[in-house]
Amino acid sequence: MRTDAEMMGLILQIAESLQVEAMALSGSRADIHSLRDQFQDYDVVYIVENLEDLISDLSWLDQFGILLIEQHNVLGYRRLYLMLFEDGNRIDLTLCPKEYIQEWVDSEANFEVIKDDKGLFESYLPSPKRYWTCPPTEEEFATSCNEFWWVSAYVVKGIRRNQLIYATDHLHGICQQELLKALAWQVTSDRGAVDIGKNYKSLFHYLPAEKEKEFSALLDLSSIEKIKQSLFVTMKLFDCEAQELAKKMGFNYDQEVAVKMMTYAKEKLSNH
Repeated sequence: MRTDAEMMGLILQIAESLQVEAMALSGSRADIHSLRDQFQDYDVVYIVENLEDLISDLSWLDQFGILLIEQHNVLGYRRLYLMLFEDGNRIDLTLCPKEYIQEWVDSEANFEVIKDDKGLFESYLPSPKRYWTCPPTEEEFATSCNEFWWVSAYVVKGIRRNQLIYATDHLHGICQQELLKALAWQVTSDRGAVDIGKNYKSLFHYLPAEKEKEFSALLDLSSIEKIKQSLFVTMKLFDCEAQELAKKMGFNYDQEVAVKMMTYAKEKLSNH
């Protein structure tokens, strides 16, 4: 596997050969607090003047190495090339026209300028609070609670129909995301705004160890029976967190709806 120095040298060398206007590194490699391991991507942006010329013939991408798999995406006025190489390195390369630097900056929590002879990045600052969570408004709290209890009925339906993927999608993809949101709001109710990281990756740094264990126990969704048990516990945990949060924040919490939905789930799934 090529070293960090080799990869960064290659990325800079190709930038210079393409006469790239400026170059920056973002993502975990631009964050001194991120875990360092072999799976870190090189999230790179090339600020360019001649985007159409570069994308008309992409053979220059071959210079980065032998590909295992790749993906090309259009993001507004930018182009994104995701490349995983046979040696295990991965580059996520964005080509961004210089007049749309702000569009790229707005999509990043942090970045480090590597090359900028013309000072194109001088007027732009990263958004370090992209993944920060603030205490909720009462409307946000009510919306989250309504979403959780409403979607829980879809999970029940999926379980009754033995639709594992459907039930999992609604339970983990929506209900448990609302539970994570409630946990994040619990933290903010005590600390104010905090950085929870992408996909809540830093959330449990702020919470007691047993909270992470409780949530981790919900993630075995490998069978309909396990989804059912996870649903019951998820509902109970959300109800407890919502009650506590409402009390702290002075919000109204519709406990009657919570009880009705938990009873509904138990009745519909009692003999399943």
